[in-house]
Amino acid sequence: MSKVKNNNGYHGVTEPISLSGPTEKDLMQTAEVEKYLSDAGLYERQDEAILREEVLGKLDQTVKAWIKKATRISGYGEQFVHEANAKIFTFGSYRLGVHGPGADIDTLCVGPRHATRNEYFFRWLHDILAEMPEVSELHPVPDAHVPVLGFKINGVSIDLLYANLAHAVIPEDLDLSQDSILHNVDEQTVRSLNGCRVTDQILRLVPNILSFRTTLRFIRCWGKRRGVYSNVMGFLGGINWAILVGRICQLYPNASPSMLISRFFRVYSKWKWPNPVMLCHIEEGYLGLPVWDPRRNYRDRGHQMPIITPAYPCMNSSYNVSVSTRYVMVQEFTQAFEICQAIDEGKADWDALFEPYPFFESYKNYLEVNITARNEDDLRNWKGWVESRLRTLVLKIERYSHEMILAHPYPKDFSDKSRPLHIFYFMGLWRKQTTQAQETEQFDIRGIVNEFKNTICAYQHRKEGMDIEVSHVKRKEIPLFVFPGGVRPSRTSRTTHKNSRAIPTRDVSADDQVGNLLGVASCSDAQHVPCKGSYMKQPEPDFAGGFQLPGSISLLPPSLPNKVVLNGSANFHAESIESEHPEHYQEIQKGNVQAVLQTTC
Repeated sequence: MSKVKNNNGYHGVTEPISLSGPTEKDLMQTAEVEKYLSDAGLYERQDEAILREEVLGKLDQTVKAWIKKATRISGYGEQFVHEANAKIFTFGSYRLGVHGPGADIDTLCVGPRHATRNEYFFRWLHDILAEMPEVSELHPVPDAHVPVLGFKINGVSIDLLYANLAHAVIPEDLDLSQDSILHNVDEQTVRSLNGCRVTDQILRLVPNILSFRTTLRFIRCWGKRRGVYSNVMGFLGGINWAILVGRICQLYPNASPSMLISRFFRVYSKWKWPNPVMLCHIEEGYLGLPVWDPRRNYRDRGHQMPIITPAYPCMNSSYNVSVSTRYVMVQEFTQAFEICQAIDEGKADWDALFEPYPFFESYKNYLEVNITARNEDDLRNWKGWVESRLRTLVLKIERYSHEMILAHPYPKDFSDKSRPLHIFYFMGLWRKQTTQAQETEQFDIRGIVNEFKNTICAYQHRKEGMDIEVSHVKRKEIPLFVFPGGVRPSRTSRTTHKNSRAIPTRDVSADDQVGNLLGVASCSDAQHVPCKGSYMKQPEPDFAGGFQLPGSISLLPPSLPNKVVLNGSANFHAESIESEHPEHYQEIQKGNVQAVLQTTC
């Protein structure tokens, strides 16, 4: 794969920060990193890799046979049937080379213009796959933002997208990187092609693919352990982490993975969000497709942590990030960099970075979201819908409280064996430290929660038995099923790794005064409010008291930084970024990362 460099001979939108290579110590630490990843089981076995290649080969044969059969059924001539072709591409973690054992393979099927998505792909290809004995768990989702067929071939999970190009015939050497491939295609095809185009462009824009892969594999593992790996919950997903790591590789092109890991946490703990992270300059393109541009698009100004995709049309891949989740991630970057410094000084080892985040020990107040359905199929569909909307509750709380109250969603769901067909989600709540006058202000989020529940219950495919409850629980009331082994950790054990480095928390003793968040004292004695139109027969609760944060509360962490250029929280009212902050905007246009960082990295 050919590398993409700018006219000055370097990768990215700025010159590198450092061209230094690794020292002997750096190489030793990189060997430790690679051993850690191997010992953690993050690399698949050779037989698994061979099976994946066989599965992809089988899938490619299947779609080639499908397109010819479907073309013949549609009444086309034999010559056209003979030329008809479809092709399989991969993207995501598999294409980047950072997938682990058992991971899904993100795939794209590219077909000609006559092979329509609904009839050819979701009908005829679906039926062919359904008849194959090696295919299981076939699940079409034609109405998704990016329509997808999910299934397994010989136990390997596949997510298959479809791109219906304007080509009469799909050549076997088709190049997806050409912008002309987007000509005369629908929005679903543009979105489906985007995964492959972005993944391939990332690989072209990093100076050393092997160092990039090792670093990304490490950072992905760290993000999952620390609870900040989830695009749907408002954190970051696979492509976001890949772009962030890619930018560090550009800034330190000769660095080893151990160096890149430390630089990653240093740079992003100091990054002046919401200034964007970009691997290349944003180009308008000749097709007129919308690209990320906060000068023109009001919604783009509201993005908290812009991470821009490098392929046309360039978009913000992290639009789900909120004020709350951005703050949590920056805190995690900061703590991780401090641990990296300790590792460099010989005071800690790499295990220290991977201590699971003590979510249920970090706050004194939580929201518990409990969903239920009548059977497993209904619960799976209901879960998918609720999960996709949970971040809106975070946004509603932020907006209603003018960002005085922040919510930390935990990106994992929980089940209680004693209550089948129930799934639980949790959010930690805290109030920012502010002025004394602001601390006297009280907020009642009952209406916000009811509004959220009504939105959830407007689900188009909602069935009887699909319900949701939202409750306030204090830390001491967190149900035992969320803890490993069902055992609540003791308060005296709240330290991390062998250096006994204290876990930062976001609460103080005054937080004990937080009253009934939802008009109930605790989870155990709550009278939950069912959805509007709910099938659950429960009495309406008495909402005396409500959720009000007393003025004496002074919750950690400290207040967030003042808004800067491009910052677009819910109450952002700047008429024009360019007119209000021309000096910032000019630096961003030039991609001046040094000015953005305002630090000596």
